[in-house]
Amino acid sequence: MSNERPSNGAGFHPVEYDLHGLAGIRLLNATPADSTVVDRQIGPIRATLNREPDIIIRFVDSLSFSSPMRYLGVDDTAFTDDAFVVLRSKHKARARVKIPFDYIGRQCEIVCERGLPAVPLLIAIINLTVLGKGALPMHASAFTYNGSGVLVTGWAKGGKTETVLAFIANGAEYVGDEWIYISQDGQRMYGIPEPIRIWDWHLNEMPAYRSQLSRGERLRLKGLNAVVSSMDRLADSTVLRRSAPGRLMRRMVPILQRQQYVHLAPQRLFSRAVGPMMSRLDKVFFVASHELPDITVQPMNPEAIARRMVFSLQEERADFMSAYLKFRFAFPEARNELIECAEEIQRDILQRALAGKEAYSVYHPYPVSIPALYDAIHPFCKVTRPANVDR
Repeated sequence: MSNERPSNGAGFHPVEYDLHGLAGIRLLNATPADSTVVDRQIGPIRATLNREPDIIIRFVDSLSFSSPMRYLGVDDTAFTDDAFVVLRSKHKARARVKIPFDYIGRQCEIVCERGLPAVPLLIAIINLTVLGKGALPMHASAFTYNGSGVLVTGWAKGGKTETVLAFIANGAEYVGDEWIYISQDGQRMYGIPEPIRIWDWHLNEMPAYRSQLSRGERLRLKGLNAVVSSMDRLADSTVLRRSAPGRLMRRMVPILQRQQYVHLAPQRLFSRAVGPMMSRLDKVFFVASHELPDITVQPMNPEAIARRMVFSLQEERADFMSAYLKFRFAFPEARNELIECAEEIQRDILQRALAGKEAYSVYHPYPVSIPALYDAIHPFCKVTRPANVDR
């Protein structure tokens, strides 16, 4: 068994989080810095649990083991006789985190060494825990508008965040972005206040949001823009176009362009537009980009959305599944039935939850004019139920 060294956080009280009753998380031996790491990942959902937690995250100064670690990949994952260790965190930062994959879906305890930028695979573990309880983690955004609860889903980079930005600017109430949790009967949806990735082009489209940035964030984006513009111009100049420096610049520009964003908490970005982050689920919009210049909105069979989103959810779980397969390599007998059957479970809940919902496809150019996206979609967001029905 692993023998963790005494922790400098041993004197701190447990910190607890409650995701709408769907998943409870407890931090043990967490210093304020440790707690802040988790806060940044899942948002300010601290609440005292009136039940046992589903996920325990214990922080230690150092992990030690009774047998040597054997590596799977270069500084990626490792295992001992009785423990599996993830060695990479956010942005590939070095880490040492013990994750019992065979216990995910039951009460599982993750043990982390301090100094992490993020607990690796935490959102995926929370999502599987929720799935095991019969609710559906959906890669989506959501808001309420004109009395309707609206779910916006599709493949990554399809326009979900852009739709939320458009509607919040026009009086909608924020429910969530990135991950939305749908009740088993499909009647309600819940958000999680994790930070939202806002790209520089979003701010150009919606300049009112730029005022929510700190001076440091504005300077960072301005500096990146200047560097990208200069390198792009130099790389295409007659002098450097065919040279080694020119080729290097052309390779560097896309890398730098992928850094032209900031992460903002929804409470900071939207202020009063953030309510209880829960709503009825009335309408579904399936968003995706296409090569045409126009935005089109057409009725869509919700069953078709369900069939497609099964594969989007698998893609979102790809990094987690890579680690799980390494865990199975290390411990071939340690099968986790929930993880192995997740695709089938998601398909069943998706079909039942979306059945009969008013649904539309939205195809748009990319990048899209955010105000134009609102203009195209909002006529389809009229109230479809009595106004006095509780959200």
